[in-house]
Amino acid sequence: MSFISDLKFAFRSLTRAKGLALTVIVTLALGIGANAAMFSVVRGVLLRPLVNRDESRLIYIRQSAPGVAVENATFSIPELIDLRSRLKTVTAIGDFSTISFTMVGLGEPRIVRAGVVGGSFFDVMGLRPLRGRLIDASDDGPNAAGVVVLTHRFWTTALGSDPNVIGKMVRLGSNKPRSATVIGILEPSVPYPTETEIIANVVTSPHHLGATMVTGRTHRMTELFARLAPGADLEAARAELRTVYSTILKEHPEAYPARSDFRIDAKLLRDQIVSPARTVLLLLLAASALIFVIACSNVANLILARSVRREGELAVRAALGASAGALRRTLLAESLLLCGIGALLGVIVAQWMVPILGRYASRFSVRALDLTVDSSVLWVGVGLAFAAAVLLAFVPRLPSASAACGLGLSSGGVRITSGTNRRLRLFAVTQIAASFVLLAGASMLLTTLIALQRTRPGFETRQVLAVNVPVMSSGRTEDQTLSFYQDVRQQVERLPGVDLVSFGSSVPWRDGCCDGQFSVEGYAKVDGEDDPQAQWRSASPGFFATLDVPIVAGRDFTDDDARNDETLVIVSQSLAQRMFPSVEAALNHGFMWTDSNFLQFGGVSPKPRRIVGVVADIDDKNIVPRPVMTVYSPGISDRLFVRTRMENPYALVPSITRIIRERSAEQPIDRPATLEDVRAEVLAPDRLNALVFGGFAVVALTIAIVGVAGVLAFSVSARTREFGIRLALGAAPRRLLARILREGAVIAAAGIIVGAFGGIVLTRLAGALFGVIRMPSVLPIAGAATLLVTAAILASLLPAVRASRVDPMQALRSE
Repeated sequence: MSFISDLKFAFRSLTRAKGLALTVIVTLALGIGANAAMFSVVRGVLLRPLVNRDESRLIYIRQSAPGVAVENATFSIPELIDLRSRLKTVTAIGDFSTISFTMVGLGEPRIVRAGVVGGSFFDVMGLRPLRGRLIDASDDGPNAAGVVVLTHRFWTTALGSDPNVIGKMVRLGSNKPRSATVIGILEPSVPYPTETEIIANVVTSPHHLGATMVTGRTHRMTELFARLAPGADLEAARAELRTVYSTILKEHPEAYPARSDFRIDAKLLRDQIVSPARTVLLLLLAASALIFVIACSNVANLILARSVRREGELAVRAALGASAGALRRTLLAESLLLCGIGALLGVIVAQWMVPILGRYASRFSVRALDLTVDSSVLWVGVGLAFAAAVLLAFVPRLPSASAACGLGLSSGGVRITSGTNRRLRLFAVTQIAASFVLLAGASMLLTTLIALQRTRPGFETRQVLAVNVPVMSSGRTEDQTLSFYQDVRQQVERLPGVDLVSFGSSVPWRDGCCDGQFSVEGYAKVDGEDDPQAQWRSASPGFFATLDVPIVAGRDFTDDDARNDETLVIVSQSLAQRMFPSVEAALNHGFMWTDSNFLQFGGVSPKPRRIVGVVADIDDKNIVPRPVMTVYSPGISDRLFVRTRMENPYALVPSITRIIRERSAEQPIDRPATLEDVRAEVLAPDRLNALVFGGFAVVALTIAIVGVAGVLAFSVSARTREFGIRLALGAAPRRLLARILREGAVIAAAGIIVGAFGGIVLTRLAGALFGVIRMPSVLPIAGAATLLVTAAILASLLPAVRASRVDPMQALRSE
């Protein structure tokens, strides 16, 4: 019989077992689909080559200061000049400074995420234009014309792929805006180090042309990329970097305090881009592999049970001369049909899952932003289907030719041998063990997420709307700018449903801040003690009331404070408690910034300020609030905060936009969001982790419970005669019921024990590969175990009820 004939026979055989075939196909579709989708995401993010020319020679140079917990300190222009002049293992260094511009001239006025680069950047990065040209050496220097390159994503999403955008003029910046010409569209590429929208030359940023940027060695805001020289490798570049860097540290000790522990390193750009996503994606790939193991174990149970029911058929074929190879080929044909159809459905499932997982992965790597389904999904599906088919074809035990004289021919009842029973239970235990690992991990993530969501920040979030309204001071005096924002505040306060309006310098959890050292009048430092650090914020009158933050002592700012020659500040409660005997004692004491970098580059005056108020702490960096030392100065900043009693605060956005645009048609209005939604955005990676791992765990649990129910149902059907005899001899039905339920619980307990040991081994292995991996606490483990045991007992209930209701006479007559 040819294999084609085997396939035809297998198809006819499976049509007589439609329920089993459907269960196997759906189970395999879930297992294969999850793995194919995850492999596509891993391949797209971790393995797919970059579009950058000769990417294997492209490196990222990083400066860090672990002594002060700075992972990426970036570089200053003097440091860049030193490295360029001294390094021999790289042919060129490209510089990239992340900045935000207000942009007028391309549709609505907007705030854009921009990069300011030197003329060597695109050549070093090995990128090409899709249209027009890119920035080059001719665009360097203070007398060059301003030019802008648009990234492909910005061009397609924000500008609708406008083919006429090349050559258009835009104005960049709010204070001393510069004109620039759009000269090109960048090819689709990874927008590293940030999700950049436009890239401009240095002359478009007055700050980059100023002495602070050009000469300030500690004014660090530039990322460095380099291309390895011919014959040089990464290790040689690292060694030279460290040698050159140690010389720089000795030459400028004032710029590199010993306590900061400055260091330098280099990585391949590809590794730098994918490193934040590597751990979570590989863990997800492992989770999808566990689902495949569960699916295969479940299907193996079903195939094994089917083979036991077919022992008579197989024994007859063996007695008529069919060889073991022919019988195995028949089983392989059935497995290939089932797995092939399951793989086809799995690929369809994977195509639906890849975009969802891609959006999830984009939280960890910008490479996932443009992830698409490719042919790898098909090949992975085919590979997994073939592996599953071979496995399933060799699971059943084949009868010998002598079986024709035994039970297989003589009895119509189902008999289950001890070996088959052990294999059935082994597969069920495997499913429970893998499900336990996934459930424990998902429970840990869910427990963490719930704890974070229940934590309240200490200020109002649901009814406060934040809108970015950047200061447009060009063509205005300082008083005119102040009057503009005060007028906007007054007009917005008159809108129906608005309670309070104010301005601040940063939106909690979304914006960065400046930190600096300070001193206060009356505080005596001990020998060797450094000045403490505090973060700086700007706040208008009513800011604390808008966020419902209590003033503990003193007063709030007034409109006159911004124009007052006397400089005033309000400090946080933690700062007052740290520096003074009591909170009230802080009032009217002098405060001074002493941080040299803060004074030099932050535009802050060193003259004394007077503390006029103390407010409760606002920790706007961490989801779980911590004590924080903050200093607030009076003034108008570019973040508008609106406290409303409306159920939907976003309904105010059109009215706020109208009020602002009536007073300034070119005023950008950006990123309106309630503080609750900003907080939710920060929690999005935790929520996605819990959702994705939880989804995998639910799929695994469903398959595993079906497997346990199937094992026990088959066991009951094979032991009908035994149960009939027990009932005929006076056994109570409830004892049979309890016995089957106990068997389900034992299978679940064994699986949990195996899963616990397996989880410990996997955690240690993952820790060795990826660094510290946190073990679940007792609560998630206990919750996962309880859920599995409960589900196993519930799955056992139907087979147990069947066993307790067996008719003894009917069971005996059936034999």
